[in-house]
Amino acid sequence: MTAPVKSSPLGLTVLALLHYRPLHPYGIQQLLKQWGKEHVVNVGQRTGLYRTIERLQAGGLIAVRQTERDQQYPERTVYEVTDEGRAVTREWLEQMLAVPKAEFPVFPAALSNMLLLSPAEVLPILERRAARLTAQRAELARQAADDELGLPRITLIENEYLMAVLGAETRWLQGVIGDLRDGSLTWSPEMLAAFQEAQEASESAPAASKGKRPRL
Repeated sequence: MTAPVKSSPLGLTVLALLHYRPLHPYGIQQLLKQWGKEHVVNVGQRTGLYRTIERLQAGGLIAVRQTERDQQYPERTVYEVTDEGRAVTREWLEQMLAVPKAEFPVFPAALSNMLLLSPAEVLPILERRAARLTAQRAELARQAADDELGLPRITLIENEYLMAVLGAETRWLQGVIGDLRDGSLTWSPEMLAAFQEAQEASESAPAASKGKRPRL
C-alpha cells in the first residue's frame, strides 16, 4: 500500500496537464510556460518538477506510459495519469477551491518586523515594492490584451485573480506610503520602548495586587 501524496499546487497542475494527454517532464514544463502557469506554480527549477513527478509516481497517481528514444534528444519517460490520480486530482481541486489554507507568505512576515527599520528607511523600500507590483499587473494586463487566440475566460481565470490581488495590495500599499509621507504612521525606538514598558506594567499590576487584603 502506497503512502498518500501530500497535495501541492505544482502536483495538482502536473496531474491536470496529464488529464489532457501523456507527457514527458520537458513537455510538462513547456506547457506550464506556454499556458502562463508559471504565475501560479513554481516551475523555475526543473529539479522541483522532477521531485514532484517522482512523488506522484511513488504514490500511484501517475505511471510510466512509455519511454521515447530519439537520436537528437536524451531518453524521455512519458507519464500518464492513473485512475487513482484522476480521483485524487478532483479531491485536491475541490479542497483547494473551497477551503482557505493558512499560508505564511513572505511579505506579511516582513511587515511584522518592519519596526526594526525607521520610517525614513521603510518609505523608499515600500515605494520600490509598489513600483514592482504595478509593473507585474501591467504585464498580466498586456498578456491578456495580446491574446490572439481568443481563449475562453476560464483558461485565464487565475490571471484575473492575480490582477485583483495585485491591485488590492497596490492600493493598500499606496495608503501606507501616504501615511509614512505625512507622518501619520511613525515610530521610534523610544516610542516602542515606552509602549513595551507600559504593557509590562499593565500586565504585572493585577498580579501584584492579588496578595492585598481588602480594607474594612
